[in-house]
Amino acid sequence: MDVKVNPGVKQSGIIGYDQWAKCVKIAVTAKAEAGRANNAVLHVLSEQLKIPKHDLIIVGGQRSRSKKIMISNHGIQRIKKSLTEALA
Repeated sequence: MDVKVNPGVKQSGIIGYDQWAKCVKIAVTAKAEAGRANNAVLHVLSEQLKIPKHDLIIVGGQRSRSKKIMISNHGIQRIKKSLTEALA
């Protein structure tokens, strides 16, 4: 899953989907220091998608706002449904 992160905001959560960039937009309160924002992104996805955090891995963009997240042990239909609910 491609995500674009906005660190250092007042409230964390999934804030939308960028159709042009084809990525999920996520806001996190943590600042981009020492991996705190990366950890916060995984936490937000875990909470919003109802997926255990250990099933989420950042596979690209560890030092960038644009990231690739691998989701293990969950079907694409379940993930799509959870994302749709989170964006509603």
